[in-house]
Amino acid sequence: MENYLNENFGDVKPKNSSDEALQRWRKLCWIVKNPKRRFRFTANLTKRSEAEAIRRSNQEKFRVAVLVSQAALQFINGLKLSSEYAVPEEVRKAGFEICPDELGSIVEGHDVKKLKIHGGTEGLTEKLCTSITSGIGTSEDQLSIRKEIYGINQFTESPSRGFWLFVWEALQDTTLMILAACAFVSLIVGILMEGWPIGAHDGLGIVASILLVVFVTATSDYRQSLQFKDLDAEKKKIVVQVTRDKMRQKISIFDLLPGDIVHLGIGDQVPADGLFLSGFSVLIDESSLTGESEPICVNVEHPFLLSGTKVQDGSCKMLVTTVGMRTQWGKLMATLSEGGDDETPLQVKLNGVATIIGKIGLFFAVITFAVLVQGLATRKLQDGSHWAWTGEELMSVLEYFAVAVTIVVVAVPEGLPLAVTLSLAFAMKKMMNDKALVRNLAACETMGSATTICSDKTGTLTTNHMTVVKACICGKARDVNCSDAARYLASSIPESAVKILLQSIFTNTGGEIVVGKGNKTEILGSPTETALLEFGLALGGDFQKERQASNVVKVEPFNSTKKRMGVVIELSGEHFRAHCKGASEIVLAACDKYINKDGDVVPLDEASTNHLNNIIEEFASEALRTLCLAYLEIGDEFSLEDPIPSGGYTCIGIVGIKDPVRPGVKESVAICRAAGITVRMVTGDNITTAKAIARECGILTDDGIAIEGPEFREKSEEELLKLIPNLQVMARSSPMDKHTLVRNLRTMFQEVVAVTGDGTNDAPALHEADIGLAMGISGTEVAKESADVIILDDNFSTIVTVAKWGRSVYINIQKFVQFQLTVNVVALIVNFLSACLTGNAPLTAVQLLWVNMIMDTLGALALATEPPQDDLMKRTPVGRKGNFISNVMWRNILGQSLYQLVIIWCLQTKGKTMFGIDSDLTLNTLIFNTFVFCQVFNEISSREMEKIDVFTGILKNYVFVGVLTCTVVFQVIIIELLGTFADTTPLNWNQWFVSIVLGFLGMPVAAALKMIPVGAH
Repeated sequence: MENYLNENFGDVKPKNSSDEALQRWRKLCWIVKNPKRRFRFTANLTKRSEAEAIRRSNQEKFRVAVLVSQAALQFINGLKLSSEYAVPEEVRKAGFEICPDELGSIVEGHDVKKLKIHGGTEGLTEKLCTSITSGIGTSEDQLSIRKEIYGINQFTESPSRGFWLFVWEALQDTTLMILAACAFVSLIVGILMEGWPIGAHDGLGIVASILLVVFVTATSDYRQSLQFKDLDAEKKKIVVQVTRDKMRQKISIFDLLPGDIVHLGIGDQVPADGLFLSGFSVLIDESSLTGESEPICVNVEHPFLLSGTKVQDGSCKMLVTTVGMRTQWGKLMATLSEGGDDETPLQVKLNGVATIIGKIGLFFAVITFAVLVQGLATRKLQDGSHWAWTGEELMSVLEYFAVAVTIVVVAVPEGLPLAVTLSLAFAMKKMMNDKALVRNLAACETMGSATTICSDKTGTLTTNHMTVVKACICGKARDVNCSDAARYLASSIPESAVKILLQSIFTNTGGEIVVGKGNKTEILGSPTETALLEFGLALGGDFQKERQASNVVKVEPFNSTKKRMGVVIELSGEHFRAHCKGASEIVLAACDKYINKDGDVVPLDEASTNHLNNIIEEFASEALRTLCLAYLEIGDEFSLEDPIPSGGYTCIGIVGIKDPVRPGVKESVAICRAAGITVRMVTGDNITTAKAIARECGILTDDGIAIEGPEFREKSEEELLKLIPNLQVMARSSPMDKHTLVRNLRTMFQEVVAVTGDGTNDAPALHEADIGLAMGISGTEVAKESADVIILDDNFSTIVTVAKWGRSVYINIQKFVQFQLTVNVVALIVNFLSACLTGNAPLTAVQLLWVNMIMDTLGALALATEPPQDDLMKRTPVGRKGNFISNVMWRNILGQSLYQLVIIWCLQTKGKTMFGIDSDLTLNTLIFNTFVFCQVFNEISSREMEKIDVFTGILKNYVFVGVLTCTVVFQVIIIELLGTFADTTPLNWNQWFVSIVLGFLGMPVAAALKMIPVGAH
């Protein structure tokens, strides 16, 4: 079976599956009772192709718009332009001078002419009643008027489906429709023959069973849809930085309005259509909107920013012009949201299992029907009455047909693929409480097979609360871990050195010091920038004064390839100076001078270089992150087209930043090691710092290897084969080094790899990995978009929780499959053999429908929602090659099925003599009752596939206890009170005792089976 599944249903990958692979498995599933339900949680390929068509038309539209705008620029330069635009009355009354449609046409059409007519970005700012420095007002009245005129930043979503729609979809089941038709005929014939109400009992019994199945199924599906809705809402939460009422603040992307001034940095998603106001080196990736992979340069000449695109490089301020469904992104997202998520490999495999069993069930159903009808026809031939058929005999044929159809109901395990979704929805909801947001369904199940985690250091293994604790300025290293120590440092070094140090800290930064609510000083920026700015304030610096004293003319933001950041500032008298900061050894290598203890700039000789390198090593060995600050006098001429110089700098000093290891990380790494998961640290930090932190976390062992990125890049494929198994730390790594490591682990060593990332440049590695884990706090929107799971608290311990839940999902589904296949096998063989050997089926249509509900919807609820046990992390991972239906499962299925078949066969052949039963109805009721109790106790045994103790934690799982209780209570009602509808008769105490004991004996049998050793796969 596993080979068949891999050949026919194995093309679908956990992510990035081709449309051909997704189409192929759908075509193979031709035995489907209810396509609406079976394919509910699969991708809508039609909607996806529509979204792709929108992208292509956008690409063409924007290409034309750019060409037109370039031509218009050449034409309109020097011309006086007049406007025929008239402001609509309601817009003018609201206090604005431009309507939303006109605004939308400017940005979407890249219309330079219209932009110039309206006075450029400054003119539009005025017409939108906003200010570049202050932003829009925040009074409720102002905001509500703005919303009324320009709309809100949300795209139209398909309305949520109500409960009755799920009921209607559950009724679309072909087999249930056929059974309903049988019930209708049975009602008519029964009433005509026996009158009301006696003649209606059989028909009403089937109708009641169908309604029960439909309502239980619909309730389960509806609850599931609500869980997915909550998770979808979480996925869309994006926070942006805006200036409102002169204050920089964070707001939800959904609260953005035209006129807002938004601050964008590397990795941010452009939250609405807008115009560039000011910024440096801005490159925009428009591939999500147009499919075009080449980044677009945005500046004052080409100021158009489109919603949904990503900032690939640089930083800027933008003016929001158009929001929500008026943007191209809004229209595209409305279509894309209907495309749905890809189905997961487990869903597809279980669709394959359902198809195989469905074919077998259909064959058995046809044979059963043929045998039962042939038996009746033979009896009539022997009586010589084969030409005269009574109503009762026709009713028997109808009943045989209903039994055959019900065998198909039981035999096609429609619930298998849906159990995956149920389990995943349950796990995703629980993981959300554990600070992990799952963006890609398949990640839940894949994480359970993970064999390697490649983790960042900063913010994941460490707390990301950084402070400068040591500094080496003017050649002397000092502790500066408190404000008094910092002030002492400032007083003990020459004033000229303090001045250049503060200028470097306050001008060469991606952070900002602003006045927030309640006049509180707030430091905005990454943890590293925040630490440096705090250090600058502790030295007695004034951020605003320093920024006003010079003019920043060019910025090269920090990225993980260059490992440094640079700015060029213009001082008074048209003199230019460059400042640079970054990885200590890289920036120090770009220096040829340094500031000595007297504050003089002197050449950097070998002794001084060795002294500074020793300082770097000393700081790094104390697990400090080191940064080198440097400057360069450029002179009187600098062009914006020129790159920032890469050498000839003067070293100002080296700072050591403390970023403590998170509590619980060492224990989490130990749990991973016990679970067979190798943890590797991949960081951009100095190798000495990386090794010190890795030892503290328990990642670097005595036989482990630590290597630097540049050295790793030079290795041949043969050397990598020897190196990678023992590689535990990679320092000074670039994003491509991380990507190469991930690719080699997956291809060379067949590892299932989880990777953490927070920066824009981590996107390729997150995409390449089996499971991409983005950081929720420090991660950029680009990283989050490429990730499968977002770690909301940036904590490594949460990653271990995700792995535990992943294993739990995988094992829960295995338990449910084992339970359902056992019921399938027994129900099929019992009815088939009985029909062949005795000429009647002991389990009627109503009884089989009840069994189907026990094993399908209720069984999935009970077994697929088991919370994870701690001992899950003591097992080895399944890995890439593991079989889903393992030998352990086959052993349990076949052993338990054999026991149940023997019991039921004995009851059918010897039951009357053994228990002194006279009527067939009582015997069939006893068989039905025993069969159901066999399933009840088998459900308990299925809680553990290999352990004998199946009761641990059972009372903590309220769903499981609730399902079992409901099953038993309803079974008593069916036997004792609903006999006329369910073809049962009340049993005496002895018969009840026998039913329960025979069911219970399945548990010792299951325990004995678990002692039989079998190979893992």
